[in-house]
Amino acid sequence: MVLEKNLLTVKSKISEICSRIDRDPDEIKIIAVSKTFPFSKITELNSIGQTDFGENKVSELRSKYYHISFQHPEKINWHLIGHLQSNKVEDVVAFISLIHSVDTLKLAQRIDTSAKKINRIIEILVQVNTSNEPQKYGVSVEEAAALCLQISSLENVRVKGLMTIAKLTNDTEIIRESFRKLKSLYDMLKPNMEDFEYLSMGMSNDYEIALEEGSNMLRIGSAIFGERKKDD
Repeated sequence: MVLEKNLLTVKSKISEICSRIDRDPDEIKIIAVSKTFPFSKITELNSIGQTDFGENKVSELRSKYYHISFQHPEKINWHLIGHLQSNKVEDVVAFISLIHSVDTLKLAQRIDTSAKKINRIIEILVQVNTSNEPQKYGVSVEEAAALCLQISSLENVRVKGLMTIAKLTNDTEIIRESFRKLKSLYDMLKPNMEDFEYLSMGMSNDYEIALEEGSNMLRIGSAIFGERKKDD
């Protein structure tokens, strides 16, 4: 199976990198980014042990969750890795495993309110715009610490770590600098953030750099599923 071969290739590459930099590959969590791919590709990967899947859009996430969960008995952890609008929170709060893209207190409060209604604790990552790109979502590096502390006071939200998306560039030093900023911020905050566990950075094109800079959660799409259509 092509998907199984691709996943094993990614895992082998991660093991090679971790061996070189003296890290344990078992500490690295792979989020298979399944956006635009059909239900069958998710269940195929899930049947060989991949449990974590990431989606960018709430509508697609809901559709896949409801179609798959009622027909496929194996465990799947659903991750929302794209921007979440406040008015879409209730669409995912009942089943989401981890929201990677919280970048305002208002959004966190909305999640908290919705979670209380159904007696759930929602785990989230704070998204940080480490590349300072105006078109990107994410709190600034300078404001991230204050936001994390504010969110940590909410009863039904758990801040599990930080997430960033590096600039899309061939300049590896620019990418590396984005990841270093997030790792430095993570290390600074962790002593006061008891639930901190995940440093989500690195995708198909830059996960080697991300691992070198301390990532323990990778969001891998095309390296597993293959290239998407250009208009997706």
